[in-house]
Amino acid sequence: MKVDRIQVCELSGSAPHLIAAAVGRVPAGYPSPAQDYSDTKIDLSEMLIRDQVSTFIVRVSGDSMQGAGISDGDELIVDRSVQPRDGHVVIAVIDGEMTVKRLTTTPQGVVLKAENPDYPDLRVAELSDFRVWGVATTCLHHL
Repeated sequence: MKVDRIQVCELSGSAPHLIAAAVGRVPAGYPSPAQDYSDTKIDLSEMLIRDQVSTFIVRVSGDSMQGAGISDGDELIVDRSVQPRDGHVVIAVIDGEMTVKRLTTTPQGVVLKAENPDYPDLRVAELSDFRVWGVATTCLHHL
């Protein structure tokens, strides 16, 4: 899965960007006719963005991360201030090419794992130009 586009996650002005929300949870099984709905507002930037200066939206292409719930054309919210750790989904740069993979550290070195059995693991060679560009914190998946 490759990075298709990077956008700055810029929120203009200091006013919150509120979206109407229903209070409570929506059952995925049988609907409850007794459920009360209340119109409240939530601020998606407050919920999804921890550090606005370090946060970007990345559009992905390909299907190598479908097992992690990331599909072709989805957008990832990527925070460059998060310290990458084993198991994180990261935007990595290998020899100038950006890719989306799960970061795995082994005694033999760094491995970037796809979440699709059709794709091989990428073992980062010792002399590769490699860095983690950022950590994906949220996937905006289109239905």
